[in-house]
Parts: sequence; structure tokens; C-alpha cells
Amino acid sequence: MAKKTVASLQTSSKRLTKAIKMVKSPKSGSYTFVESVMTPEAVNEWLSKK
Repeated sequence: MAKKTVASLQTSSKRLTKAIKMVKSPKSGSYTFVESVMTPEAVNEWLSKK
């Protein structure tokens, strides 16, 4: 499952959101966290892709 943070980051006039999701490693089977900073409109698309 993926989770996104509720905190928004503010830089000059652009509004950005930091999103974090858990990704399962195909080799070891363990989970790792992938973080990305993007616009709020792009978060759902980023979380839905594998």
C-alpha cells in the first residue's frame, strides 16, 4: 500500500507535495521507501504506477 504525507512544501510561488510509497523488492522480498517531491496534481498518478 502507498501512503502520502500530509505536509506540503512551499518554495517561492510553486506548491509542492512530498509523497512516500513502499515498494517491494523483487530480489529479497523486503520493502523499501521511495520518496519524491512533486506538484499535488501528479501525486495520484505517481502512486498508482508500479
